[in-house]
Amino acid sequence: MKKSKRIATFGLCTALAFALSFLETLIPVNIGVPGVKLGLANLVVVAALYLLPKSDAFCISMIRILLAGLLFSGAFSLLYSFAGGILSFVVMLLAQKNKHLSVMGVSVLGGTVHNIAQILVAAAVMQTYRIVYYLPVLLLSGAGAGIAVGLLSGIVVERLSKIDTASH
Repeated sequence: MKKSKRIATFGLCTALAFALSFLETLIPVNIGVPGVKLGLANLVVVAALYLLPKSDAFCISMIRILLAGLLFSGAFSLLYSFAGGILSFVVMLLAQKNKHLSVMGVSVLGGTVHNIAQILVAAAVMQTYRIVYYLPVLLLSGAGAGIAVGLLSGIVVERLSKIDTASH
């Protein structure tokens, strides 16, 4: 990929991930358990993991977390978001190498691991293990969000791959 195209794609993906983070703040998800989100911005991160250099996908994720955290949820939540974002990215990166896992499988792993990381941080911050009682609900919500994000990401990756192949 040419440098100018890579920079433009990076900027567009970062902006899209940030816009989806904002959109998510407008959609009320209240099931009585804190931390449950749709994870819309992860659509961009998962697609970037398949379409861009891995370092770009990681940077898009981290920039999005920083911007969304500072603007929409506060500096304290950045600790939870970065823990979840980093661990889920590492797991998705490793899972992507397994040729038996689809984009959806990688996304589901990312969604569930993100919630595990956040629970671990919450347990450390609150100095109690009792927070793990939220884990089953968060794992189910992470898997559900991972399925939805994975389905959409798979479609995006498939279509953008066809466009990129056709342009060569």
